Amino acid sequence: MKGSLLIMRIAGIGVFVHWTFLLLLGWIFVMHLPGEGVIGAFRGVGLIVALFGCVVLHELGHALTARRFDVPTKDITLLPIGGVARMERIPRNPNQELAIALAGPAVNVVIAAVLFVLLYAVGGPADLTTIASPGGPWLDKLMWFNVFVVVFNMLPAFPMDGGRVLRALLARRMNYVAATQVAANVGQIMAVFFAMLGLMSNWFLIFIALFVYLGARSEAELVRVQDLARGFTVRDAMVTQFDSLTPTHTIDEASRLLLAGSQHDFPVLDRGQVVGILVRQDLVNALATRAGRTSIESVMQTEFPILDEATDLEAALSKFQTPRIATIPVTHFGRLVGLLTQENLQEWVALGTARKRKQLTGPAVEKQFKDSGLWQHPRSFVGRP
Repeated sequence: MKGSLLIMRIAGIGVFVHWTFLLLLGWIFVMHLPGEGVIGAFRGVGLIVALFGCVVLHELGHALTARRFDVPTKDITLLPIGGVARMERIPRNPNQELAIALAGPAVNVVIAAVLFVLLYAVGGPADLTTIASPGGPWLDKLMWFNVFVVVFNMLPAFPMDGGRVLRALLARRMNYVAATQVAANVGQIMAVFFAMLGLMSNWFLIFIALFVYLGARSEAELVRVQDLARGFTVRDAMVTQFDSLTPTHTIDEASRLLLAGSQHDFPVLDRGQVVGILVRQDLVNALATRAGRTSIESVMQTEFPILDEATDLEAALSKFQTPRIATIPVTHFGRLVGLLTQENLQEWVALGTARKRKQLTGPAVEKQFKDSGLWQHPRSFVGRP
């Protein structure tokens, strides 16, 4: 995630801290400083660090369980609102998804149980009213936090773990896409309830409601797109008419090419090989800070994914989860034959949705796509400004 700092690796998985998390620590320090002094302020910061340590263990529970099912986790990022483990995919096997979804809360159950035993040995844990005070007992707060994480995450609403548990249980009896839609609908109903409750009591619940509502809608849309992409390859959805540049082209030349058409990002070729991608925003920034005669070699991105045209389209969708990736070169035996772009994917999905509404299924869908002429064998249209 952009703006994140790698702080450690656990079991080969990078753990990152987003810069906004540091703002949270600063805010906690300032809030504790007037009433508790410097020691109390550092104590408050230490509690937050410990809480997020539990969040990391929670996400590792998901990641390590997913690894058992050959699902890699790219990284874990800590945000002020919690942690995010980026998995390459969510398995469609209901039992596997159920195990992955339950693994995170299970870690918090273990942590809470261990802390309860420790606190019971020294007199018992404090009640909720006691730990609500600013200087409340530290370990008690940590225990109750893990209880809260379990309860909150098990709510049957995306993007919480409970939403995935609900989908996994439903997917045992119905189509995966339908199960996702039902789980998303349940989540959105809960979001409306949270919003109404927030208007009457705590405005923070409105933020949670928005988080849940958008998360549910996003999950349903992602699964719908993945379902449409099944059975197709990158070749079926890529752009085959495009312009390209060479490293020696200048910023001025690239800007004229940008204005001449609707293409936003440009592959950069050197002796027929893709060596870079010139992104529109990078070009705009360069125009404001550099001379027009500057070559694009110093502006283009040199780290980017490349797809073969025979790659499954469903698998290729995950490549766009990486920040700033909006255009991916597509090759055939090393030769550039097309571009897979977010914009063209949206158009492809719109066409696929329209055809699906006609209740075309299986081979009929593919035949309709092929007969439309939109999925003809790709030809590379390479232009120069």
